[in-house]
Amino acid sequence: MFREAKNMVERSDIRVVRCGGSKINFRPPIISNDSRFVLCVSGDSVKVYSTRTEEWLHSLQGHTNQVTGIAFNPANHLQVYSCSADGTVKLWDFIDGILIKTFIIGSPLFALYVSKEHEGVIFLHLSTGTYNKNECFQLVSTQLPKSADQEVEAKELSAVSSHISPNPSCTAFGRGGEYIAFARNLQLDVYFFRKQKTYSFYLKATDKKGAKNAFTCIACNPTDDCIATGHEDGKIRLWRNFNHKKEYTYSTLHWHHNAVNTLCFTPEGTNLLSGGIESVLVKWQCGGGSKKDVLPRLGGSILHVSGSPDGQLFCVSHSDNKITVIEGNFKVSGLIQGLVTGDTVLTDLMIDPRSKALVLNGKPGHLQFYSLLRDKHLYNLDIVQQEYIYEAGLDQFEVVKAVFDVKGSWLATVEERGHESSDLEFFLKLWAFDETTQSFVLNTSISAAHTDRIISMCFSSSEETTMLVTTAEDSQFKAWCQDADADTQQDQNFWSCDFVGSYHNLKPTNCTFSADSSLLAVSFQEVVTIWSPDTWELLTTLCQPPGQIRDLCFGRLSCSKYLLGTTTKNLLCCWNLLTCALEWSTSLEVSKLQPDPLSENVAAFSYQSKHTDLFVFKPSEPLPLFTHEKVCSEKVHHAIFVPREEPLNGCDESCQWLNGSQLYFLTQNMDLLTLSMATEEDRMLSSSKRLVIDDSVAVTPFYLLLGKHRQQQKLNTPSHPAADKPQQKQGSVSIKELLHTPAHVLPAASVLCSMFVNSLLISNTGVREEMESSEQEMDCEKEEEDSEGEMETRDSQQELRAQGSVDEVTPKLSKAQERELKRVRKTDFSWMTGLIVSKP
Repeated sequence: MFREAKNMVERSDIRVVRCGGSKINFRPPIISNDSRFVLCVSGDSVKVYSTRTEEWLHSLQGHTNQVTGIAFNPANHLQVYSCSADGTVKLWDFIDGILIKTFIIGSPLFALYVSKEHEGVIFLHLSTGTYNKNECFQLVSTQLPKSADQEVEAKELSAVSSHISPNPSCTAFGRGGEYIAFARNLQLDVYFFRKQKTYSFYLKATDKKGAKNAFTCIACNPTDDCIATGHEDGKIRLWRNFNHKKEYTYSTLHWHHNAVNTLCFTPEGTNLLSGGIESVLVKWQCGGGSKKDVLPRLGGSILHVSGSPDGQLFCVSHSDNKITVIEGNFKVSGLIQGLVTGDTVLTDLMIDPRSKALVLNGKPGHLQFYSLLRDKHLYNLDIVQQEYIYEAGLDQFEVVKAVFDVKGSWLATVEERGHESSDLEFFLKLWAFDETTQSFVLNTSISAAHTDRIISMCFSSSEETTMLVTTAEDSQFKAWCQDADADTQQDQNFWSCDFVGSYHNLKPTNCTFSADSSLLAVSFQEVVTIWSPDTWELLTTLCQPPGQIRDLCFGRLSCSKYLLGTTTKNLLCCWNLLTCALEWSTSLEVSKLQPDPLSENVAAFSYQSKHTDLFVFKPSEPLPLFTHEKVCSEKVHHAIFVPREEPLNGCDESCQWLNGSQLYFLTQNMDLLTLSMATEEDRMLSSSKRLVIDDSVAVTPFYLLLGKHRQQQKLNTPSHPAADKPQQKQGSVSIKELLHTPAHVLPAASVLCSMFVNSLLISNTGVREEMESSEQEMDCEKEEEDSEGEMETRDSQQELRAQGSVDEVTPKLSKAQERELKRVRKTDFSWMTGLIVSKP
């Protein structure tokens, strides 16, 4: 039913917009020359952050696939290259967020390398196909063509090495760009550009002590011929004399107990930084033997380390989608936290009713609160309350379920460890919101809530009474309520089990309350049961064609008599609770069913033919309100309607479902997407750029920067006639060029300084002409008057000058008078000071 009608209601003015959530630890971040900005790969864009405030400034958007590498332009430190799996390399002005040029390579790119000594040449990481079921990679170089066109083809590629590691961290440029080093499995290759010759060095798979010698990462000293390599057994080798194949040497450093993930030399080459799964950053002194400093407990395991060109800052990427900013003195100065901290989201997407923040899994054992408006991490709530050990193979507690009540006063969480039922251990915890600390505090912890894994849980929808229902694989569902603790004299209420229900020993799969909490629906495999929470009476059962119930939700408002469900047999069913009969059903593979809490609308995400379609419908109507094909290429398992602070106005009928709430959904690639109207985005953009302009002041670019301040001054001071104000000229061309031209194409500041200052001054040519004409008229009048009148006029002018008047024009002195005045000014009257001081 839905797919036949999709072309009738699909609208082009509603589009899918990326709103954050991509991984920021996919590739090493880079730091600007002045250490003010951090750039990192984030999905199909590049994000720019401030190192001082850790705030997200803007994104460089233009690629159509995953960005796989970034590097600064060696010829201009204000520009950055980015490569992508879409087969293009783009050059950006990252300060202004301007795309300068696009180079079309034509093949998916996996990494990007640049060198100052190879001007106009970039090195790319490409795939050459598969060999023995393994994907092969090669390193190629290309000369970027110089053209005025926005898009340029650069398909003339020269192979540098045909067999390199798929890990970009195993390739690095040497001192002065004279050579480039590759590490793959147990082989180290060094290619010299001048000789055009490659030297290869090999290690044994294991030594006498059983160590694993496979290469994991590589770094080259920028000031010395030294190559550092990391290995699976935690060792670091420093290679020297590698320009002689038979005379090479290496020394070994060892601190890490597991694989070394990343290596980075400081700009001066005196220290080497290393990191691994231990989440400890180690700084080795080059030439100092095994002398080292450590910075422990940084969070998730360390994936990448990079430094600023001036050596003032270092950035460390972690497995929990976090970037730590570290100062040169080895102290943490800031954290940049991404939205999703892992490969999967175990909890569903939730909205905190109090802070309106998005809530989901954070770092291990935590829930994170994330601001959708600012695309910024707010804080973490520690649920497990145990120290997490970052070591592979350890079975540790993880938060798998979480749900808020309607008012945001209670939070229920489930944490568990153990994949098998025999060693399963889990806790059900109830958290109360503390008004004093403005955070959630643990109220009740239940260690044996069920005898098997908890599958789902939900709070009642009523604000008067609070009830929690949990379903588990032990074929039971339980209702939990607050009871006063009789053993203590405190007023605090704790939670206890109020009812245990089951149905023919079938495993429950889902549970949900109606909008008024008068009904509870619990699905048991292929059967839906309806219960009364007041009496716990089984009211009715609803059956449908074969297929286990996957999602279950009640209708809202005028559609509250309907109950919706999806099955594993790709059916979307709607039951009428008044007739207890199936109202309608349609064949649709729904991966996520999400109701809007503020309206009758329900969103259904359907995955088919390697892409996901979106349907928005009302249970009471046969046709969907809105459809959107191919919202993403992956399955959608998490979605949420977020209430707007202010409803949208002026939408046409087909967009009414976006008025009160905004739909967000999370893809398998951890991209957080939303649906937005073009008019809404344009209105937000125009309002952000709107400035208050004073009509009586010249509208120059420099004035626009101070327009709001001028407007405020105007409101605080009495109004004056417009005729009293001097007429100011319009903004000069030089100011406009200075303020609107990208910084990287401007000449030096010394050239612009005098021109810029002069352009800010107001010309006084007209004022001088008026003064000269008035002086000539006054001279003519004075010649006609008698000498007595002339003397009186001069005396009055002298009196006015003595009183400090500035309204009259000062008379012009003769040349003789000017010479006498200069002589008097040069006379030394310091001898009078002694007389004044000595006077009694």
